Amino acid sequence: MPRTVTLVLVDPAGELLGALPPFTVDSPWWQEVAEVVAGAGADVTVLRLLHADRAAPPGGHVTYLAETRDRPAGLIPLGADLVPHAQRAPWAEPGGPGATLAWASGVLDRLGLGPVTPRQQRTWNLSAIWRMDGPDGPVAWLKQVPGFFAHEPAVLGLVASVEPDLVPYVLASGQAGRMLLAHVPGEDRYGAGADLCERIAEAFHPVQAHFAGRLDALTGVPDKRLDIDRFVNVAAPYLGGIPGLAELIDGLPARLADVAACGLPDTLLHGDLHPGNVRTDAGDGLVVVDWGDSAIGNPAFDLLRLIDGLETPGPVIEGWARRWRATVPGCDPERAVELLRPVAGLLSAATYAGFLAHIEQSEWPYHAGDVPECLAAAGAAM
Repeated sequence: MPRTVTLVLVDPAGELLGALPPFTVDSPWWQEVAEVVAGAGADVTVLRLLHADRAAPPGGHVTYLAETRDRPAGLIPLGADLVPHAQRAPWAEPGGPGATLAWASGVLDRLGLGPVTPRQQRTWNLSAIWRMDGPDGPVAWLKQVPGFFAHEPAVLGLVASVEPDLVPYVLASGQAGRMLLAHVPGEDRYGAGADLCERIAEAFHPVQAHFAGRLDALTGVPDKRLDIDRFVNVAAPYLGGIPGLAELIDGLPARLADVAACGLPDTLLHGDLHPGNVRTDAGDGLVVVDWGDSAIGNPAFDLLRLIDGLETPGPVIEGWARRWRATVPGCDPERAVELLRPVAGLLSAATYAGFLAHIEQSEWPYHAGDVPECLAAAGAAM
């Protein structure tokens, strides 16, 4: 499913220049912009989504605002709404990427890792990412995140204090959500099977066991402990239209009391622990990336995300539960998983609703469909 792209260009001062003729890229995912930059035929940096011809990704005809220092020939007279928005990300404004790249270049020079060539990989409301290439390949990754993910570099440091090899090394962090992470060789493991998921669960357990008794060390990490009001508020507009949802909400007080009785302690969550957020190399290396969704909460939520889609999740659940029973004698991890299975959909819906509340409307298509979809999954899990 290819994607047709139109780039409306501005210069670094924000002057509107016009648009490049539409072109096609193979990747359908709107936030992935490496192919867009490569196919533009001009030196551009993609800033943000302007609009699309469909309600949600992937594919379709997508129009972005992009910045250039050049004035390419053959521009189409095409305008765009350039009115400032209070919830616009700093990297989505003209001049924003330049300031971030200048910060990164200065850090890498001081570390003796420059000069580098930045290659833009992704931009959307949750992050802007560049791969920083040296003469022999990638040296580091530059990432910038919104305020609600600003805890990410601190969390990476916390995890590294327990399991240094489990996370990317933070070379530097700065203002406005900027961070430089050392390059992690290997590949993202989207679609990996139960064997890798078991390795991930085993590798992460020492971290969660460590912080289960040290929640005071997690100051600044978002709190996603079980909160009935959070779930009721996100479900309220959909109660009459999603099967099973009203029943789930009505039974939440008793369900969450039963979860508490299982004795599984709250701890540090990754928040989106699927194999696509794990990189492995040719040896035994395993690194967990993208910690923006990290929070304080019940570890069963990470387990449920990890096994989502597995044909045979039983061995992963069994190994995970065995480790928790050894860590917290007398707890009942398996029952906690079953009780929280529908609640995981509520938590995801609340997370996406939080994104929508903190981004401008032009980027709502990235997440608007996720809220009812997660609520439908919650109702279906009853």
